[in-house]
Amino acid sequence: MQGQSQQQAYDRGITIFSPDGRLYQVEYAREAVKRGTASVGIRAEDGVVLAADKRARSPLMEPESIEKLHKADDHVGVASAGHVADARQLIDFARRQAQMNQLRYGEPVGIETLTKNITDHIQQYTQVGGARPFGVALIVGGIENGEPRLFETDPSGTPYEWQALSIGSDRSDLRDYLEAEYEEGLTVDDAVGLALDTLAQSNDGELTPDGVGVATITVDDEEYTERPVDEIEAILDERDLLPADDDEADESGDGEDGESAGEE
Repeated sequence: MQGQSQQQAYDRGITIFSPDGRLYQVEYAREAVKRGTASVGIRAEDGVVLAADKRARSPLMEPESIEKLHKADDHVGVASAGHVADARQLIDFARRQAQMNQLRYGEPVGIETLTKNITDHIQQYTQVGGARPFGVALIVGGIENGEPRLFETDPSGTPYEWQALSIGSDRSDLRDYLEAEYEEGLTVDDAVGLALDTLAQSNDGELTPDGVGVATITVDDEEYTERPVDEIEAILDERDLLPADDDEADESGDGEDGESAGEE
């Protein structure tokens, strides 16, 4: 009984390390991220591409209400996987940080600086009693000094820089696909196609135009831009990723990846 009560203490207390050096609540937060639908980030030669699986769990839901891609600043975009409410809190924090940097220094915030500010904020919630970690992972991408940069935030508060990555459900399989298909020197258009091909791997090789979101930030204009549905549809058609039957596509998109618990 004593051993069981000790295990529960490690399990519940965010400020308590287990004997083998683990923080169980942080690990549970990572599991919450895995239950969200996938998001993908790819760094191209001339910009950054963010793509997200936005399948609705009901045909009655408006696709525009599913929040997976976010504009943090003119030159910064963020994709999320995990608890939507947690993601919104971190996005708002990122936007405030970007605005404060512009007001204080008169210049756009650096992508690495912004990511580390976000992860510092996340890390505080792994050390304070009475709070829980953020159950969300973010992909932060943008242009810094004319160069595309791409970062990931983890529920532990650790930043990682990537050439290409995926977060959310099927992360390992999608990462394996990216490792096999990614090549240095990709253009943004090539990266958009690769991102959609990657998301299709966890959707039986098919995607619907309103069930996926794509955003790009290019070196030329350094502007966050979300691609319209008709453009996405044309790319999906070109890459033979459209579903063969619309009814089957609707059926396969219902109730995926724990979204009923507020996870995307």
